[in-house]
Amino acid sequence: MNDKTIEWLLQGEPWVEYRTRVDLLEQSPDDPQVIAARKAMLADPKIKALLTELTDWPGTVLNSHKSASQSFHKLEFIAALGLNINDAPVKKIADKVMKHQSEQGPFQLPTNVPVHFGGSGKDTWAWALCDAPVLLASLIQMGMRDDPRVQKAIEYLNGLVRDNGWPCAVSPELGKFRGPGRKDDPCPYATLVMLKVLAHVPELQESKSTKIGVETLLSLWDESMERHPYMFFMGTDFRKLKAPLFWYDILHVLDILSHFKWAQKDKRFKDMLQVVESKADIDGRYIPESIWTAWKDWDFSQKKVPSKGLTFFVQQISKRNNH
Repeated sequence: MNDKTIEWLLQGEPWVEYRTRVDLLEQSPDDPQVIAARKAMLADPKIKALLTELTDWPGTVLNSHKSASQSFHKLEFIAALGLNINDAPVKKIADKVMKHQSEQGPFQLPTNVPVHFGGSGKDTWAWALCDAPVLLASLIQMGMRDDPRVQKAIEYLNGLVRDNGWPCAVSPELGKFRGPGRKDDPCPYATLVMLKVLAHVPELQESKSTKIGVETLLSLWDESMERHPYMFFMGTDFRKLKAPLFWYDILHVLDILSHFKWAQKDKRFKDMLQVVESKADIDGRYIPESIWTAWKDWDFSQKKVPSKGLTFFVQQISKRNNH
């Protein structure tokens, strides 16, 4: 990563400058430049709009987990930027999220599964392995890791792992609902977001379940032509650079795997990283190849010029890998 790229990122939106100083330059949280960048991030109209929207948690009833306008994806984004329960109104949002905890442990969202998919067709508070880990990882990053309710959710969800990763699992309220796949297959996205949780729990980073999850994703990459459990493909669309990191795509997978030192050493991880890094322009910048239309006001929601936000996400992965 060259100094020119860093200089360029420091001229980005306040959140890009803030994360560049913290993650790429490793400046201390007490550094006046870091404090100023963080303050600017919190005052940024786009961040304020996200917080205002999230204060109205849970927002719209869940229809598609993939939809980038879902509240739980927005929660995940502000958590990744480093907003925490000491920032107004994050504590209020976290409290609202935690108000709906299932008996099993995972936190719930209002969901509606149509009758023809095996659900009740009514709005109901429930959880699925494609949303509960995202909520949980967000709460952990926001500073709630030691809360007993969060600990209960970690323990329960971690316990659902099988020999080949995490399955498609849903709470009892959702009846027989299951994604389009074989029951014995792992769900690639559930496995990915469970690893996101475990990446932020130091005592579980080297656990058996983490090792299984990482191996599942790396072997799916290796066999991407033959295996597509639950219709999650690792083909052309998967390889397109896209931000923020929400769904099952190459950057999101690399971002989560890069938290595990031993995963970085794996040839399959290196292959994946090579695919991404080969897309850089001469200055080490990246142009988005796919976009979330729900994020149209952000710099990574166009495919014409290099995006500072997207470039930051790639550089963050590379930086972890070179440590």
